[in-house]
Amino acid sequence: MMPNTLPQKKRSFTPVIISIVFIILIIVGIFLYFSKTKQTAINDTTDETPANASLQTNKDVEIITPEQIANIFTRSLTPPPSIPLLLPQTDNQTTQSLRSDMTISEGPLILMPEHSSTLTFHVEKGDSLSTLFNKAGLSNAVMYSALESAPKEQQNKFTHLNLDQLFEFTLNDAGDLLAVSTKPDLLNTYTLAKQDNGYMFSHNAIKPTYKKVYAYGSINSSLFAAADKAGIPHAMIMEIANAFGYDIDFALDLRQGDVFEVIFEQKLVNGKIVGTGNLLAARFTNRGKEFTVVRFTNSNKVASYYRADGTSMQRAFIRTPVDFTRISSKFSLGRYHPVLNRIRAHKGVDYAAPTGTAIRAAGNGKIVSIGWKGGYGNAIVIQHGKTYSTLYGHMSRFAPGLKAGSYVKQSQTIGYVGMTGLATGPHLHYEFRVNGKHVDPLSVKLPMADPLSAKEKTRFLEISQPLLSELNENKALSLAKIQADKDSTADTTDENTEADSAE
Repeated sequence: MMPNTLPQKKRSFTPVIISIVFIILIIVGIFLYFSKTKQTAINDTTDETPANASLQTNKDVEIITPEQIANIFTRSLTPPPSIPLLLPQTDNQTTQSLRSDMTISEGPLILMPEHSSTLTFHVEKGDSLSTLFNKAGLSNAVMYSALESAPKEQQNKFTHLNLDQLFEFTLNDAGDLLAVSTKPDLLNTYTLAKQDNGYMFSHNAIKPTYKKVYAYGSINSSLFAAADKAGIPHAMIMEIANAFGYDIDFALDLRQGDVFEVIFEQKLVNGKIVGTGNLLAARFTNRGKEFTVVRFTNSNKVASYYRADGTSMQRAFIRTPVDFTRISSKFSLGRYHPVLNRIRAHKGVDYAAPTGTAIRAAGNGKIVSIGWKGGYGNAIVIQHGKTYSTLYGHMSRFAPGLKAGSYVKQSQTIGYVGMTGLATGPHLHYEFRVNGKHVDPLSVKLPMADPLSAKEKTRFLEISQPLLSELNENKALSLAKIQADKDSTADTTDENTEADSAE
């Protein structure tokens, strides 16, 4: 075998040298870094100590134990303590501090987020609660959820709507319902506000103050026109008609020149008239005959109207069971029937009135028949004791909850005017029977209600006499003012006549 005669390559140490140098440089850099850090710490310590203080030694450095490190870590995980909210002491300060992020209302405190909006709607013809929710961008499901949170006896505050009734919807930024409130009148606000478990119902009522008001009027064309001129609200006009309704037929008996005087209550809030209260006393002169009524509440808390001598104005029956525009047909045994086109006895009185007008029970009694009754259409028959009964025909619908056997009170709404059965227009056909025999409701003598007891009559006179004195005093002032106005007008007319003559 031939020996290897090629020269061997010399091994190079260059990479080893480079590695050693690199390691040395790293060590030097680390040494310089820690030296600089130590110097900085010494300088910081020197700045915080007196000039003559010596540098701290290693034995002065505080050693942190593992337990201390654990405590520091635990404290870092604990949330900072909350700062107690101290409410200001005055009402103005409280309102100012809360106004930025919540709303305060009367009654239960309802907090509204800062970022909320309120939509306001007034009830228009054809509106329902559902359409109002839809206008606010809310579904029927939301409506039912809110409504079901209210007590059943209060739900009608939201569902029974009046034209121009105010509704307010408070929504958050996402369009969710926070609260809905309604004001059916100026004194009451009903609210459903969002809570964690549904909606909370609240009722805020403003208590008005009452002021006695006197008014005097003279009839030229109608009671309504005269009362309007005297500044008497329509609701009070109806109360006057009800008070005198047993003695005066306001559809047939009124004459030009009849006069009336009333003392009634006005409801005020902050000096603003927001409604009417009770009719306290009134005097009506019809065809030269004077009638007087005074309101009196007996020991059973039942209010009625009485004459000046304490006898009851109320009879066992009211004369007219509906607010009507005119009598379209009177009681007659030989009347020509407009539908049947033949002579047929008309054993009642027809009161023309708009469809939907409320029909009232003429007296206390028991319903013996309710439903469809041939030519009468929808009709109700009420038995009043053993002697009297009344019939109400052509109704559009019955009041809810009534059935045969139900007991009703005088003036209770039992149904609504319509034109069902043999009728050519909307009206109430009303019949009055005595021992089963038809009599004319317009001329029958109505039985009286029970009189006051001796004790109640004494208390009545204590209340009535001051009111009657007020009527007399105010009447004298009103007549004097009317005469002064007439004299002033006459003087002005005479002056104008003299001036014309001089020219």
